[in-house]
Amino acid sequence: MRRVCFGIDPGIGRLGYGVVIQEGAVLKPGVFGCITTLPSSLVQYRILQVCEKLEPLIQEASPDLISIERLFFGRNTTTAENVYQVRGAVLFLAARKGIPVIQPKPAEVKMAVCGHGRAEKQQVQRMIFRILNMEEFPYQDDAADALGSAITGLALFDLEMRTRNGG
Repeated sequence: MRRVCFGIDPGIGRLGYGVVIQEGAVLKPGVFGCITTLPSSLVQYRILQVCEKLEPLIQEASPDLISIERLFFGRNTTTAENVYQVRGAVLFLAARKGIPVIQPKPAEVKMAVCGHGRAEKQQVQRMIFRILNMEEFPYQDDAADALGSAITGLALFDLEMRTRNGG
């Protein structure tokens, strides 16, 4: 069975995306990268820019599901607010296309990729490189996080489907 997951590490200044293709027990990387916006632009135009760049990528990947990482923020509520707005726009795109969404927490992504929920960014990047048997190293941590979100989304989706089907 083949399944495609489009992973997203949400951000207003830089949004990471990454496609993971599951064929049986084998995971392969698809496209990955980052979408950036200028801090000098108004928030609504930054969100529009993210959507205009993200939508064709989603269309091209034709994913079976989207996995967008949940947010964890300390004190910067302005940044949190803007990123939540980007997340809402992404959820809108997914709903409009009828694509199921999985929303793992950052610790769940680290657990799925590294085996513990407190892994450092570089450890996550190295493990994604190995798990996906990649030819090029995912140097952009946002793109690596998006690939990790996709890997986790596939695992959680499989678990959810087994639970629904009683097995």
